Amino acid sequence: MKPHLTSINDIAKALGVSASTVSRALKDHPDISEGTRNRIKAFAQKVNYRPNALALSLKKQVSNTIGIIIPEIVHHFFSSIISGIEDVAYSKGYRVMICQSNEDFSREEMNVQALMDHRVDGLLVCISKTTEDFSHFKSVYNNQIPMVFLDRICKEIETDRVITDDFNGARIITSHLIKTGCKRILHLGTLPQLLIGHDRQQGYLQALKENHIDFNPELIITCDTPVKVDENRDKILEIAPHIDAIFAVNDFTAVAVMNLLKNNGFDIPEDIAIAGFGDDPIATMVDPPLTTVEQQGYQMGQEAMNLLIDRLANPEGSKQPDVKIFQVELRERKSTRQLPFSEK
Repeated sequence: MKPHLTSINDIAKALGVSASTVSRALKDHPDISEGTRNRIKAFAQKVNYRPNALALSLKKQVSNTIGIIIPEIVHHFFSSIISGIEDVAYSKGYRVMICQSNEDFSREEMNVQALMDHRVDGLLVCISKTTEDFSHFKSVYNNQIPMVFLDRICKEIETDRVITDDFNGARIITSHLIKTGCKRILHLGTLPQLLIGHDRQQGYLQALKENHIDFNPELIITCDTPVKVDENRDKILEIAPHIDAIFAVNDFTAVAVMNLLKNNGFDIPEDIAIAGFGDDPIATMVDPPLTTVEQQGYQMGQEAMNLLIDRLANPEGSKQPDVKIFQVELRERKSTRQLPFSEK
């Protein structure tokens, strides 16, 4: 049986008054006597009456609700972003609706439509890695709904964005591998259309260039999840005897390739050093602990929410889009070799 939520009409019928009387009584309108107001409020509390938020938002044209679209809630970085968003949102009187795309373009499209149908005031978005058509976000933008992109952005739309300096982060961690003596570094990257993947690959290439190491195109493989590591296991194991380090585009991939190599007789980091990106909690749980770079997910979420609130407070403003760039910090652990004493 379909559940029935008590409405103003239900209260009016039960108490023998008009719906408008109930509505005004619940708003403490002075035209309604104190006795009638108290009677209506007591009954509303008894039947757990809640105002219809969607109806109110349609009437006021403001819902005080923010929509969030992220690839995966279970990912530590994305959950940190959500925590940052929520802490700011609730402190400013906003509620949040969270959708996850599961890295699927079609689901992302449905997420956008569902949030628009619920009349959210604005969107905070981290795009899926399979998204190449941005028409659903262009529709939001054209309808003048404020929108902030986080981490994974759409460069085709001029809107506020909060990003990690992926290029410099990859350059830092690749340079660290080189300083420890590594010269033949395999990069496990992500899909080329994803901007973070492009920037991390470019940072890797820049570090090679700065250290006068020739680039070998065979040392880049599109492999960005543990599943992809398993799919590429033969290729990775074939390359492994000819490399001395691996830089993976994220920590989950780094840990998966570390386990693959260990299970096939390679010592980490003596034979092959491993480094990731993101500083997920898993980085400190594996043996050896993973060298990586830390992303400030919580702070990025806070910043994105503040940017969105500013846009909502100034809907007619002509301010140019803001781009907030967060730097990363190296977290050196035992999956990479120790720096020479002179480098410390």
